[in-house]
Amino acid sequence: MIHFTGYHQIQLLNLKPEKMKKMVFVMVSLVFVLASCAEKSMESAASNEPKGISQSTEGTVRDGMFIHISQGYDDPHRVLMPLKMANMMAADKDVLVYLDIHAVNLVLKTSEDMVFADFDPLKKQLQDLLDKNVGIYACPTCLKIAGYSPDDLLEGIQIANKESFFDFTKGRIITLDY
Repeated sequence: MIHFTGYHQIQLLNLKPEKMKKMVFVMVSLVFVLASCAEKSMESAASNEPKGISQSTEGTVRDGMFIHISQGYDDPHRVLMPLKMANMMAADKDVLVYLDIHAVNLVLKTSEDMVFADFDPLKKQLQDLLDKNVGIYACPTCLKIAGYSPDDLLEGIQIANKESFFDFTKGRIITLDY
């Protein structure tokens, strides 16, 4: 028996060779089982790739652009600029647009169009993004506070959930906040 002293006392017992062999066998078996589970989990994750994730023509994973808009009709520049960026980035990046606070009022069936300076109108930009399979998400709490429900959203606009924030790309995520 080996006896260590110090802050904690640890004792290592002399084990008989039969017990040592059993412990080694159990530990080696456990390593193989865990390695097998990890491999199957990785294969499963690859086959269940979330929709909207794209790969470039070379097979490399595309990076993602997360665009957050919180402004509404009172600041058209801070609404239309990020939508323009989203449309440009969607050509070679995975893009997600998240609208909260006042921005939820922009994506309702009853919303008016917005026009400002040299930007395409709001509804055209939203439709262009939807045509490119860009996910456009509205904050459910902000929608409720504004007095609306998910049924009031324009067709194609989705209610945000935490999984969509991470599953829209397998690449790096860059955020633009307006």
